[in-house]
Amino acid sequence: MQVDYIIVGAGSAGCVLANRLTADGKTRVLLLEAGGDDRPMHNPSQFLSNVMIHVPVGYSQTLKDPKVNWLYQTEPDPGSGGRQHAWPRGKVLGGSSSINAMLYIRGQREDYDGWRQLGCEGWSYDDVKPYFLRSQHQERGADDWNATGGPLNVSDMRDGHPVSDAVIDACVQAGLPRIEDLNAAQQEGATWFQVTMKNGRRWSAAVAYLHPVLKRSNLVVETGSLATRVLFREKRAVGVEFTQNGMRRTATASAEVILAGGAVNSPQLLQLSGVGPAALLQEHGIPVVADVPGVGENLQDHYVVGLRYRLKKGVLSVNEMSKGRRLVGEALKYAFLRRGLLTLSAAHIAAFVKSRPDLSTPDIQFHILPATMDAEKLATQQKMELEGEPGLTIAPCQLRPESRGTIRIKSADSSVYPAIAPNYLADPLDQEVAIAGLKWGRKIASQPALARYIDHEMNPGLGFETDEMLLTYARMGGTTIYHPVGTCMMGRGPMAVVDSQLRVRGVEALRVVDASVMPRLVSGNTNAPTMMIAEKASDMILGKAMAAREI
Repeated sequence: MQVDYIIVGAGSAGCVLANRLTADGKTRVLLLEAGGDDRPMHNPSQFLSNVMIHVPVGYSQTLKDPKVNWLYQTEPDPGSGGRQHAWPRGKVLGGSSSINAMLYIRGQREDYDGWRQLGCEGWSYDDVKPYFLRSQHQERGADDWNATGGPLNVSDMRDGHPVSDAVIDACVQAGLPRIEDLNAAQQEGATWFQVTMKNGRRWSAAVAYLHPVLKRSNLVVETGSLATRVLFREKRAVGVEFTQNGMRRTATASAEVILAGGAVNSPQLLQLSGVGPAALLQEHGIPVVADVPGVGENLQDHYVVGLRYRLKKGVLSVNEMSKGRRLVGEALKYAFLRRGLLTLSAAHIAAFVKSRPDLSTPDIQFHILPATMDAEKLATQQKMELEGEPGLTIAPCQLRPESRGTIRIKSADSSVYPAIAPNYLADPLDQEVAIAGLKWGRKIASQPALARYIDHEMNPGLGFETDEMLLTYARMGGTTIYHPVGTCMMGRGPMAVVDSQLRVRGVEALRVVDASVMPRLVSGNTNAPTMMIAEKASDMILGKAMAAREI
């Protein structure tokens, strides 16, 4: 199989690339995906799993479903009580955009201006904003911060909730401004999240970018195809070896190989292919193509710590809506109206706050929902099940952690998961911000607008008042919010893996285009920024290809 470009990974970035690179009808692209087709009728072997992909609340099931999920486990993490953390990552067309919570956040202007200061030319906010806009179809309409006509549908929540409205009122009482758009000039404040849904249906990267172009004659999509290594001719990437249906296959690329596997898979595949820290590769008997020490380093993630509250009797929360006759009613509401519980995301309300008043921008994000998980089942069985009694979760995470972890292969076998060491709360600043986030959460919960709904605080609860105790709770009660980035860092310096054109250093004709190239974690959810990266990369790639043809 010979094409112009091979894209490894049909996730949020890979779907964008497949669409944009084949738009001319001539450029031949092979898209490899280890998982299966996300469309229920096209993949009977995982029909129910795929139905759960497209029903928004189905993420509560797909987050633990091995048919559509890599289900990684981290190494025991010292900063969080020696616990191992489940790291769901999408293994299906659409990747993690097919199993995520669909929250649409771009981050702050300062995030991207900061990238530029780290040597990422062309990645300032003014450089990347056009690509956010090109991607977006904002149901509210176009303005200075939003666009219409793009593939990615962005909508308001389908249904409100009185407790969530009270949360915003409480945030205002706590001193935060009420804002309308988290992606406009000011992020600090509280408002309802917007989501990547359309008419009550998940609008993943596969739905937005890939499904409409699957019939293009110059695009080949191979599912069930696990890449085992990139093939090199001396220092030039010329193809990919992969396994499919138990058979080993190869494909060659006349222009480039593009890795879009995400913050876990892309560094793993580079290391398996001989691009990475030389000592690690030699340890596993892998011939070194290029000694690039930063591959798998610089891992960053948002670590979230939830406060749980029991609401007063008679207050209807999401918990009760998920049980018995109410659940039947919600299912019927979804079937006929595409509204109700089944259109739910993981949070209603976003609040962005500063841990210290001297900061110029917020460094804490809250995900807030009138619902609580059964803590015992989550801890002992990793089972996401809502409680029966009314509850509220107020969950802060530090936006820009200083702690850094690693992704490192354990074997030369591509089917063996790599070692994921997140290194949560290792930096003292991260510990301070975790404590500040919990204090802010309590401050919001104590305001009159919200306090009238609350019976008592369940977690952390009584006895967790000092900073030392709050940090102990943060270590034992926190986990990932599914935003790993940084392991193929863009920029300059000895630990940079790709340059500002996303080309892998030390080799030719090989790029990485996904969240792993972020030099620093953005101030918000990572799906929209990942699609932006792929939109911008597609222009870079096509520009280079056009120049080559002209020569």
